[in-house]
Amino acid sequence: MAAVVLTLNLGRPGPSVIVLERNPLLDQPAPDFRLETVDGGDPVALSDFRGRPVIVNFWASWCLPCREEFPLLLEARQRHRVEGLEILGVVHDDGPQAAAAFAATHGADWPLLLDPDDSVWNAYHGALLPITYYVDRDGIVRAVSYGPPPSGVLDEQLAKIL
Repeated sequence: MAAVVLTLNLGRPGPSVIVLERNPLLDQPAPDFRLETVDGGDPVALSDFRGRPVIVNFWASWCLPCREEFPLLLEARQRHRVEGLEILGVVHDDGPQAAAAFAATHGADWPLLLDPDDSVWNAYHGALLPITYYVDRDGIVRAVSYGPPPSGVLDEQLAKIL
């Protein structure tokens, strides 16, 4: 099992290194979920998007790396809209008002979902924010990324599901 090594700048002198084992969901069916939206609209389920490539992104408005990642996801969604790419933003450890305000300010128009009891976070083996799962048209997790993707990596991950 290959480990993932993350080098993060956590505001301390020198980088912090975090080593994570291979995500157990890789190449496995993505756990289905049905969650309420931040705006109180109809609940959204991952299975509603079967047949389409989906990014499941765990994020929060207070998360600085999430703020870096947000415009990258927005651009990717616009660029791959014709291929059916969808993003499901699962809000983790944040309030619906703060999440909705942040998303509106940054132009996100994908479903923003609340996971108040962390059931989806736990099912997806959440480790840190942001964490992103790339789910193919058959509902299989083909890639997992921790933190905002470095240059070129997002395109590599998307190629696995498009």
